[in-house]
Amino acid sequence: MIKGYKSQLMDYYEKIRNDEIKALNNRKKEISDKYPQIIAIDNEIGKLSIKLSLTIIKNSDNVQETLEELKDKITDLRVRKAELLVQHNYPQDYLMLRYQCEACKDTGYIGTKKCSCFYKQLVKIYYKNSQLSDALQTNNFTNFNVEYYTTHKLGDEKFSPRKNIETILNYVLKDYIPNFNSHNDNLLFYGNSGTGKTFMSHCIAKELLDKGFLVTYRTSDELIKNLKQITFEGDTALEDLLINCDLLIIDDLGAEQITDFSVTEFFTFLNKKLLGKKKMLISTNLTLPQLSKSYTERITSRLFGSFKLQKFYTEDIRVKKNLSKK
Repeated sequence: MIKGYKSQLMDYYEKIRNDEIKALNNRKKEISDKYPQIIAIDNEIGKLSIKLSLTIIKNSDNVQETLEELKDKITDLRVRKAELLVQHNYPQDYLMLRYQCEACKDTGYIGTKKCSCFYKQLVKIYYKNSQLSDALQTNNFTNFNVEYYTTHKLGDEKFSPRKNIETILNYVLKDYIPNFNSHNDNLLFYGNSGTGKTFMSHCIAKELLDKGFLVTYRTSDELIKNLKQITFEGDTALEDLLINCDLLIIDDLGAEQITDFSVTEFFTFLNKKLLGKKKMLISTNLTLPQLSKSYTERITSRLFGSFKLQKFYTEDIRVKKNLSKK
């Protein structure tokens, strides 16, 4: 896990615990002001509990008899405290710490193992930092409709757009996502604008985020700006995120301003990701020949040799959607 995210989670759990301690102190003050006898009982329970612990440590000759006696007293006092609280219309646990997760007591860990709530909170943080939270409410496989892809062939394409997208969908849903942990596949989605590349990328992102993987999304222009930050500002946290996230989605490659700097930085970054076997999904509106013209041979050889190429084609889906609303 990227260091910054673990720190965020630990801060989250610490805040929960601190907030509850403050809330408990407020509840105790309230009861102390109204019903001091209940607080007196609560304090006595605390004293006897400490005495119980010390007795266990001492391990004297008559320890068992003393322990049983202390346990009985504590039990009787707890029952009396609960009765008084209920009598005054308070829940029995009003003077106890309340945990959002009883399993880990709001620590995130059960022993040395991460609690299930840890992973749920991690997913929330990943969503927040993916830059995709809003988009994924609609851009997901539930709303993926192959009906937008025509069944008749286009130009020289071997398969119809419908058959082509069904093949891509089958690979993504039955191989790429289920086996994400065990493969190092990089994907290059290419084809005309409005053919579903970004939508499919978002669908994949949602599935992986929901499974607890860290997915980071950047347009190609945003990525170049980030690389400048890393180079000139020494932003190591940003570099860590972009390099070590489980999947980096780079959208609309070729739409950024292509300069000597951007090409050099992109090659260095791309190479670092590939050498580290860090997965990427890149989409572009450029054809493969256009990619070759826009970028150096070193870049395109890596894109064409280290990525699974998936071509998207159909009549513009955005136009179809707009027409269907009329």
